[in-house]
Amino acid sequence: MTKTSLAAALALACPIAASAAVPQAAPASASSSALPSAPAPSASAAAAEPAATTKFNGVVTIVGSRPTSLPTEIPTTIASLTAADIERTVNATDSEDALKYFPSLLVRKRYIGDYNHAILSSRASGTGNSARSAVYADGILLSNYLGNGVGGLSFPPRWEMVTPEEIDRVDVMYGPFSAAYPGNSVGAVVDYVTWMPTRFEAHAKVGVDHQAFDLYQTHQRYDAWQTSIGLGDRVGALAWWIDASHTDSQGQPLTFATRTVASGTAGGAPAVSGAVAGINAGGQPWWILGTGTQYRTRQDHVKVKLAVDLTPDVRATYLVGLWRNSSDGNPASYLRDAAGDPVTTGPIRIGGSTYPALTGADFAVTRESLLHEMQGLSVKSHTGGRWEWEAAASLYGYRRDDKRQNAASNPIPAAFAGGAGTLADGSGTGWNTLAARGTWRPFGLRGAHVMDFGVQQDSGRLSYLTSSIAGDYLTDDPGATVSDVGGRTRLRSAWAQDLWRVAPGWTAVLGGREEHWAAYDGATAFSAVSSQSFPARRVDAFSPKAALSWQATKTTSLKASVGRAVRMPTVSELYGATSTTNSQYVNDPNLAPERSWTGELTAERDFDHAIGRLTLFAEETRDAIYSQTLFDETAGKNVSRVQNIGRIATTGLEAAFDSQGWLAARLGLSGSVTWTESKIRGNAGFVAAPGDTIGKWQPNIPRWRATALASYRFTPAWSASLGARYSGRQYRTLNNADVHGDAYMGVSPYFTMDARALWKFAPRWTAAFGIDNLNGDRYWNFHPYPQRTCSAEMKYDL
Repeated sequence: MTKTSLAAALALACPIAASAAVPQAAPASASSSALPSAPAPSASAAAAEPAATTKFNGVVTIVGSRPTSLPTEIPTTIASLTAADIERTVNATDSEDALKYFPSLLVRKRYIGDYNHAILSSRASGTGNSARSAVYADGILLSNYLGNGVGGLSFPPRWEMVTPEEIDRVDVMYGPFSAAYPGNSVGAVVDYVTWMPTRFEAHAKVGVDHQAFDLYQTHQRYDAWQTSIGLGDRVGALAWWIDASHTDSQGQPLTFATRTVASGTAGGAPAVSGAVAGINAGGQPWWILGTGTQYRTRQDHVKVKLAVDLTPDVRATYLVGLWRNSSDGNPASYLRDAAGDPVTTGPIRIGGSTYPALTGADFAVTRESLLHEMQGLSVKSHTGGRWEWEAAASLYGYRRDDKRQNAASNPIPAAFAGGAGTLADGSGTGWNTLAARGTWRPFGLRGAHVMDFGVQQDSGRLSYLTSSIAGDYLTDDPGATVSDVGGRTRLRSAWAQDLWRVAPGWTAVLGGREEHWAAYDGATAFSAVSSQSFPARRVDAFSPKAALSWQATKTTSLKASVGRAVRMPTVSELYGATSTTNSQYVNDPNLAPERSWTGELTAERDFDHAIGRLTLFAEETRDAIYSQTLFDETAGKNVSRVQNIGRIATTGLEAAFDSQGWLAARLGLSGSVTWTESKIRGNAGFVAAPGDTIGKWQPNIPRWRATALASYRFTPAWSASLGARYSGRQYRTLNNADVHGDAYMGVSPYFTMDARALWKFAPRWTAAFGIDNLNGDRYWNFHPYPQRTCSAEMKYDL
């Protein structure tokens, strides 16, 4: 079947929703266990090493010979998902999709291949706080701590360095309760462990996705194609693996050109038609004039992993990964003149009022070219005896990171062919890590004490030069400097924690982390002759950790954890301004570190075929670092300012449930419900907009969220799953001024359902069909989320 015919078939199965307009008022003038359990691992996997996780006395133990960022034993909430679970229950086009049904987690993924806005949210950390979570793959840091969120630049984890097909297991630890992690672990720690073969293997997969999108005056279908191949073998002491994939994805429009009704004046500008009346996030009437940031992205991923057993108890692992992205962002105007031709420039008249002239800033054209590289090396023992040790190093670098964009004076359609613009060059940006750690079991594997300890250094460099181009921004070399921002940070840490089996059924962990942070070489320039340098800064911080677990009965365990986390400012927050006048992003080189105390109480019960968990959690954060984004009417653009928030207090209750064979032998059921109250309790420095923030909700934290997932095995060859995700009302601004969430720049509640069917129609062949957002919900997180999306895939395994 050809691409065209398969896309046509999906289009019939996944029609555009009924064309009713999004409800808008017209302007006045117009768990640790609460996830699906995995089937038994393959014979080759079972022979390679013991099971991935075990549980005893309420403590989850991570075992195995391959690198992982997680500590040996964790007496706190941890949840896991295996490759078999993902294949059977999740329509996974990107690695972050594996987190869809984890309790209290959300990834702000806007389309397939979203490389610059897919931020992870957790219990008390919203989708604007990427620096409050830690994402690793095979122990290598994927989180980008050069910035936080998506302000003047974007800093999501580098999810694209892991493909869904290479995931062997993903583990999530909630909260900053292990001394092995920096303060960025305050929200959650995600660790992907990827596949290593024990015999010759070959895997190939092809998939197509089709989104039916209907919003405002956009009624389009957007397709994505993905192919991947994996090859590997183990010969004696050497194992190798090669994973390659290609994605060609068209996303829906993400931004919109607008004018508030209040900005209209009397005048004789040419009349236009096609504007859509609506209400903006602040509750004000406005006009939607057209779309922007509709990406077509082409991505290639290649990874090579080598593992060699130096001795029966010591393994060395090396990997190198390359990710290449070519992305086109295109706009389109809804407006038409009297002759029916598109209107993209000049003053416009709508409903008798004249509005500020359209420019190239309303309809931005972008062309991006990126090439990123990741390398990692680790040597690790796995004796299971008294001593274990590991040494590891990693490097993530931006070899090429170019973004070309038309100037405000260069509107479409001329901008599609060239003309004036800018080039933003991030090459040279990146980070590296060094770590050494050990484990001492003076009384053996199940002895009274297990001591983990280590030292680490994490270093990062930000370098972004934006230049103007007077001729052809699509091809010409950079000209005069528009902005040049950069700087470095370094975090050196020493940590230790002792797991103490106090008495039968009782386990305690006491630990601490000492950190020395430095920021230096910070500089900002807005021309070749105007620059500002910032003095170096240093901060020392100590973060204690404690946890206690009690196996109250054979089926019931109780756990308590408390930990301090100090989240240091990122380079972008300190030095990353992008303009001087009507700035798009205003940094603060004097930001204080963010200091959080987090605690949780958990009760977990094993009901034979089901496990239930109830967790009470609380967090108090002083000097929370926030980038507050507001729309500047004068500049006609969003402005973000970084500031410390005095105090944010969060309390919540999380319930999670998982069963296999409880109601029926082949039925799996899991779900979670989270209630959270997260309020701003102190904020003396809020001056970016009118309105008090005291007592207001922390941005992007809903009061309620929930997940549910049911899977059923009809036969050994057939299985199906049905999932649901819910998130309640939330706000994006610190003063909760965005009262209307169902609009561009708003954050809305949502309820979506997902379905997947898996069919193993031959010994080596598997087919799957899925639908995400089955119910066709239209919902927002500043940008519109995807609407109903159908997928089909075929996989071959040798």
